[in-house]
Amino acid sequence: MANSSIALIYGTDTNNTEEVGHKIAKQWEELGETVELFDIKDIEPSLLEQYSMVILGIPTWDFGGIQSDWEDIGDSLSELSLENTTVALYGLGDQFGYGDYFVDAVGWLYEKLLPTHATFIGQWPTEGYDFEASRACVIDKSHFIGLAIDEDQQFELTDERIEQWVIQLYAERAVEAA
Repeated sequence: MANSSIALIYGTDTNNTEEVGHKIAKQWEELGETVELFDIKDIEPSLLEQYSMVILGIPTWDFGGIQSDWEDIGDSLSELSLENTTVALYGLGDQFGYGDYFVDAVGWLYEKLLPTHATFIGQWPTEGYDFEASRACVIDKSHFIGLAIDEDQQFELTDERIEQWVIQLYAERAVEAA
């Protein structure tokens, strides 16, 4: 670990989740924070325990499929000790092509991390999206448990959503630290 206390870890097959991760890191840098980026296939899950904050990115494939590199380590995620770690999640999906499974992988990742006692921040409003169902929604379906990105149907909204979400994370992290 370098001088950063924030790690951004993504899994990707098409590089879209990585590209979004770079945009998120750039937004943090504009706020004076350094973010270290990692591809999940290149690290051990225990790396998450070394940071005070981790941002995790995962795409959803087809009918709720989990990106293979994340799926490979899924069971080990639940065994991590993250009680002193703040976690924010983001996911990519296609709300029109797969509206019954939009960003489901984010919900899967959240469920895997619940036993770790991490503190989760970064819920994102579902307003402005058009989907039928998502494993990533909170109970009342007003928010996703993390940032939802649709590079297939709403790519023109990605940069604005990232900017707003990072500002939100920055504020929530400050409240958490107080």
